Amino acid sequence: MLRSIKYMILNPYWIAGFVDGEGTFYIGINKQPSMKIGYQILPEFRVVQHQKDIKLLYAIRDYFNCGVVRKNHDNRYEVRVRSLKHLREIIIPFFEKYELQTQKKFDFLKFRTIIQSLIKSPMNNQDLLEIIKISKKMNRKEKMKALILEKEIDQNKVHGNVAIH
Repeated sequence: MLRSIKYMILNPYWIAGFVDGEGTFYIGINKQPSMKIGYQILPEFRVVQHQKDIKLLYAIRDYFNCGVVRKNHDNRYEVRVRSLKHLREIIIPFFEKYELQTQKKFDFLKFRTIIQSLIKSPMNNQDLLEIIKISKKMNRKEKMKALILEKEIDQNKVHGNVAIH
């Protein structure tokens, strides 16, 4: 399906190829005492570009009909999708149909697995540890923050400091 955005027509195969080079499937994990398991998991799909190409980011957002375009850093902007519903119902089916061709495909498959885990409820410490284990192998291998969180959760589990509901 082609969608016209006033000045450009985006082809889904082109979008998949562009995301292969410029996109990211990311899982943020932050300590959050107000959450039942003590951590917040923030999945996101994003594409970052220089401000001179901001119209392209708006075109991608409009193609998917979800997400936001916002400043990323300095003169870079991003289109970002964080809604679990949009990730599950729009972004994941798109990349299942229009497959990525680079190593990013494997990040996507891990991302999809994590999204599927987040949909089931309730989440417990074992689920959280599995998400950390998968996410630390995405994008950059063995992320330091993920390793620290993993160790902290294991210690809390042993000492009974993390409530599981």
